[in-house]
Amino acid sequence: MKVLVLYDYPPSPGGLATQGDLLYRGLLELGVDAHAVHFESAQEKEWYYRWFEPDVVVGIGYWGHTPQLVLHPQRYGIVPIPWLVADGYIANYQEVLNDLPLILVTSNWVKEMYVRDGIKASTIEVLPVGCDTTSFIPFGKNDPKIMAVRESLGIPPDQLMILTVGGDAASKGAQEVMQALAIIDTKAPDWKYVCKVWPQPRTKAQNLLDLEMAIHLGIEKNVTYATNTVSRNFMPYLIGACDIYAAPSRLEGFGMPQVEAGACGKPVIGIKAMGMLDTLLHEKTAFLAEVAQKIVVKEVVLGKESGFENKQTIEFDIPRTVDYRANVQEIAKYMLLLMGNEKLRIAMGNAAREHVVEHFDYRVVAKKFIQIVQDKLGID
Repeated sequence: MKVLVLYDYPPSPGGLATQGDLLYRGLLELGVDAHAVHFESAQEKEWYYRWFEPDVVVGIGYWGHTPQLVLHPQRYGIVPIPWLVADGYIANYQEVLNDLPLILVTSNWVKEMYVRDGIKASTIEVLPVGCDTTSFIPFGKNDPKIMAVRESLGIPPDQLMILTVGGDAASKGAQEVMQALAIIDTKAPDWKYVCKVWPQPRTKAQNLLDLEMAIHLGIEKNVTYATNTVSRNFMPYLIGACDIYAAPSRLEGFGMPQVEAGACGKPVIGIKAMGMLDTLLHEKTAFLAEVAQKIVVKEVVLGKESGFENKQTIEFDIPRTVDYRANVQEIAKYMLLLMGNEKLRIAMGNAAREHVVEHFDYRVVAKKFIQIVQDKLGID
């Protein structure tokens, strides 16, 4: 089997790039003849098509990347396999995607969204995102690298560190976490809430809104936003430095940081919905708060990202859920339980580590990819 992998290559620290790079690494380690190329590099992709002659081209992205991941390789007679990570209204790409023999998605919830939007269920297979369980590992509290992370954040050894990581914190449920922490503040052990967000224009305004909420709640001294650029090499130590990973995301097709936290032996607080139903085990590896609210829309305005030349207003017969909100009282309950019980944190963290190694290690995912391609397309 010869595989060309299209993603943000060479990889940036972002989730899509990591997803693609771990598949590429896994395939190479399993002896598959594979190459990687940036999904937007038309000339370089064509170069690979001509001399490498791949059996399949697997492209990592979302439905809006259909031109780069599907249409471009098809132009040269190559079989494309998009590995899609986000839901959305597929619009003008519905016909293109329905003509494919195989589509990969990152969770059962993402599959449900694509089927909802008219894609044939028979062609969709779930392939979870891989995790590098040799880098994301449990660390001891006295590990100098872990101590250095906590010192840089101003967190002493006896203070509990709660962590959320995301492009922005609000989409990962940080506002709900802050509301929960405000509820239990006087009952809980000493704590610090760290939000690691990526430095980009859209997050600056959101960070200010989040911090305004912290001030309003009276917990601003215990909330820290880390906005510096970091590499993927730093992330295992940042996650390893926390005691509880909290991300009851508002919209989550998979939840890579939650899985990485599990690999580091950390208990997770999430939401009982979406991709986290595939990755987290309630009361075993994580606590999943119930959904308190669904944000729905009756129409959307779509443009070139959806295959339209001009903006189009699409009205839905049934309103679409575009955001979820976790139950704050439940987050508070679970947070207080974990904060006050170190043995429980350790036990759930150990269970989480075992679960991630068994189901989400990147080599396990690469093997599953090979099996899917063999079963669905008959390519060895």
